Amino acid sequence: MKITAKPLPSVELPELRQVGKPLRRVDALSKTVGATLYAGDYYPTNLLYGKVFRSTIPHGKIRRLDVSQARALEGVACVLTAGDLPRAVLVTDMPGQTGQKRRSGSDAQVLATDTVRFIGEPIALVAAETEALAEQALRLIEIEYDPLPAVFDPLEAMQPGAPQIYPPDNVVARWRIRKGDVAAGMAAADVIVENTFSVPYQEHAYLEPEAGVSWVDERGVINIRVCTQVVEHFRSISLALGVPQNKLRIQGTMVGGGFGGKEDITVEIFLGLLAKATGRPVRLAFSREESILAHSKRHPYVITHRTGVTRDGHITAAEVKVISNSGAYVYLSPYVLLYSTGMAVGPYRVENVSVSSASVATNNPFTSAFRGFGAPQVCVAYEQQMDEIARAIGMDPYELRRRNFIHKGDLTIHGQELTSAAWLEETTTRAVAALGDPTPDWGSFKVGQGFASYMQSYGRITWLHDTSQAWVGLEMDGTATIRAGVPDLGAGQISALAQIVSEVLGVAMKDITIYHTDSAVTPLSGTSTATRQLYMSGNATLQAATAIRKNLLERASRYFEELPEAIDLADARAFVKGHPEQSLRLAELVAMCASEGLPLANLAMFKAPFTGPIDPETGQGQIWPDFTFGAQAVEVAVDTETGEILLLKSAACHDVGRAINPAAVEGQIQGGSSQGLGYALMEDLAVEQGRIKAGSLSEYLIPTACDFPETQVIILESGTGVGPFGAKGIGEPSFTPAPGAVANAVANALGVRIHELPLTPDRVLAALDKTGKRSG
Repeated sequence: MKITAKPLPSVELPELRQVGKPLRRVDALSKTVGATLYAGDYYPTNLLYGKVFRSTIPHGKIRRLDVSQARALEGVACVLTAGDLPRAVLVTDMPGQTGQKRRSGSDAQVLATDTVRFIGEPIALVAAETEALAEQALRLIEIEYDPLPAVFDPLEAMQPGAPQIYPPDNVVARWRIRKGDVAAGMAAADVIVENTFSVPYQEHAYLEPEAGVSWVDERGVINIRVCTQVVEHFRSISLALGVPQNKLRIQGTMVGGGFGGKEDITVEIFLGLLAKATGRPVRLAFSREESILAHSKRHPYVITHRTGVTRDGHITAAEVKVISNSGAYVYLSPYVLLYSTGMAVGPYRVENVSVSSASVATNNPFTSAFRGFGAPQVCVAYEQQMDEIARAIGMDPYELRRRNFIHKGDLTIHGQELTSAAWLEETTTRAVAALGDPTPDWGSFKVGQGFASYMQSYGRITWLHDTSQAWVGLEMDGTATIRAGVPDLGAGQISALAQIVSEVLGVAMKDITIYHTDSAVTPLSGTSTATRQLYMSGNATLQAATAIRKNLLERASRYFEELPEAIDLADARAFVKGHPEQSLRLAELVAMCASEGLPLANLAMFKAPFTGPIDPETGQGQIWPDFTFGAQAVEVAVDTETGEILLLKSAACHDVGRAINPAAVEGQIQGGSSQGLGYALMEDLAVEQGRIKAGSLSEYLIPTACDFPETQVIILESGTGVGPFGAKGIGEPSFTPAPGAVANAVANALGVRIHELPLTPDRVLAALDKTGKRSG
């Protein structure tokens, strides 16, 4: 695959002192030496241990539930069932909203009342003096079910007469996009290509399974220390506990990982209920096996593309049908589906489009947020479809894409104008070129190269009216403090905020302290979801620091008898530009400001664009603040005797707008790439009749450092993002192109398309058998 890198447009990014440098993260040392505590590492005195009693069937009525023996067991402090709760349901709609109307019908049971809908659904809670006693109490709980008919396939669940999980028709959400005239577009096509693709569940497999500690303090406030992506859950948790919002405090941790799986409420309500009921500290920690059983998964999809194209490679029409499996409860399925719908045809100009999507309830494990939030699933489909179109018309796959790439100023299929750079040719050509010449075939191994291009949003849906707050202050000794409720589970968001303050105020990173992820003492900064924190909290922090800088420069201008524009701040000093010998220690300047009552602290709120909803009939309207663009290319070798796939090379190129910290950006791209490659090649949850067959990390295989070569990372900086200093989001987009690139590389190697992920040896051999290409 010979491609020459497209020259970059001329971009003049201002030279900065701190931003753009690979500085050591503020949390690096403590994590390196093991000083950073996980949520499950807290053991207060007088501690109780919590456990959850769960359903063992996928659908049924609870005929009898008897917890009397468990309650009577010596050392058991508390057993709770649904009848003991102040509120039976929990809110699962989009978290962190502050005033927007929530979707109806999106609640789930805190504990099952009379019906269970999936294997692993919580039914009762236990708190005991030891973990062993709590486990023993679970075994003493007696339950009898009247099984109900169950449905596991979303297509079957949509049929008349299917078991009803979500009334009236099991469809929890629908979206549609209508643009142009699809019939006319298809009529104008020389070739129509139709394919159906399937993508599976994916387990988050984050570093720490769900865990936390809760206690009631001397003020009657219920404290919950937990690894979470959403501090603002304290509102929903307080509702479930029956306490005022100011009597519930969430304290987050700095390690544990989330990938979307801790965007929903996990153990928080259980912890709060047990601590409130017993008046004692309670620790609840899931085992890895319980975590896999109990929490959400990436949505499986079935996606059908029907695309019209001319012989010279111009797409005339696209019809896309998307079905996702929401599992037993709604959670974030409607919003994940919206993301998939809005990005269903990928980064391409298509004037005639019809997208119809539905998310369907089944008796499978529930599904919700996962890194990429619906964008990776549709990318797998649209990028395989592009390769199949190229094959059908005999055109180079890159040339087909180039002729249809969307550009700045164009409208998306939902009518949103692209206002930032869309460097698709620039990123795709560099990713592909980085692979170099193909490795020759050897023995029974066939070698192929493939790539995938993408566009993905960053920032939340604009009709949610997202905001973020940050407080920045200078101390009298010239050090700085940041307070922001940013959940940082390991991705490095708080370090980025410190680097921004360091740039603006001239304070060294080592002299900045940040307090974060505490609903009681830090300004609310919103969720660590949707690749929004750098964009939202980064801009809020920039605003706050800039307001302080303005005061400092105005006071320094009087001291130096220069205009404020002639003064700069760096290395803990204020100085005259071009004359660094005319300088003043920052601490001295701070003292001058303080003596005159000039503000040295600022609380800022950044607001994303506020829009109304899209048109429900056509799907037209703005959905997101902006988009990231990029590509990934891989080379694989496929053993035609065993079906084994070896990943030989991997390269990813993304336009990140401006890299606040290039080392951190590279880390995100490396991590997202590995997660996406694992999704394509090895991660198979194997859900059968609602039961997870790969229920531990012994059966559910995730990539290790030994499985894949390091992805070569190419970072481009257009400087056109809506984040601070022109940054774009990269945390979730880094995942999106990897699975599609692998699928295309395998098809290139074998000459046959496998339409279902993961690309396991069994599927490879089955495809080869159908075409007679199997060796041996």
